[in-house]
Amino acid sequence: MRIAIVSDIHGNLTAFEAVLADLRQTSPDLILHGGDLPHGGASPAEIVDRIRDLGWQGVVGNTDEMLFRPESLTEFASQLPNLQTLFAVIQEMAVATCEALGEERLAWLSGLPRVQIHGPMALVHASPESLWRAPAPEAGDAELESVYSPLGQPIAVYAHIHRSYVRSVSGPNRSEIIVANTGSVSLSYDGDRRAAYLLLDDFKPAIRRVEYDVDRELKALAGCGLPHTDWIAKSLESASPQMP
Repeated sequence: MRIAIVSDIHGNLTAFEAVLADLRQTSPDLILHGGDLPHGGASPAEIVDRIRDLGWQGVVGNTDEMLFRPESLTEFASQLPNLQTLFAVIQEMAVATCEALGEERLAWLSGLPRVQIHGPMALVHASPESLWRAPAPEAGDAELESVYSPLGQPIAVYAHIHRSYVRSVSGPNRSEIIVANTGSVSLSYDGDRRAAYLLLDDFKPAIRRVEYDVDRELKALAGCGLPHTDWIAKSLESASPQMP
């Protein structure tokens, strides 16, 4: 069986269409999404509508949650007082994104589960305990095992950090699991501007990278009418996290 997991689309229709074209080549039996679908790009409503039309199952992401439950952003921001300027920008963008989505799409986002399990694989957006916090690729085996072994599956997949990797890890109890990060369709943070998604072939995970027309998406951002798109553009161009 072949399963694709596509995550962190962030309203980037140009990158999403390129990934869809690649999926037609890889021909997975099942496609799941890892959350963070509309916020942070020029086409929030279009992305939600496409995912729904495709019938993909998936999980809720942190930026999805902050759209239908704004206090989740406030709660997380309160833990990082030195980043209040950043969170103020995110909040302003979220308000505009909610207006673009409308109540019915927001209601659909609010119904997404936090975990998907298919065979030996479990999928979460960030971690089982939090939509907002997840280990980095540099995390030690003990941390990864501690965070993801509670899912109870030998393969744990997450997204959120925009940096793809696959690791086989073992923790203090000597339990071994494979931990994989999907990377992101949009706003890559690893220096590679290409879109990323995860493909599991007979539950062996591998990262796919897909070229897309970044300049086309930058033009879409410039004309979409959402606030702070210059910040998003800097992140797209550099493939690294930027401050607004």
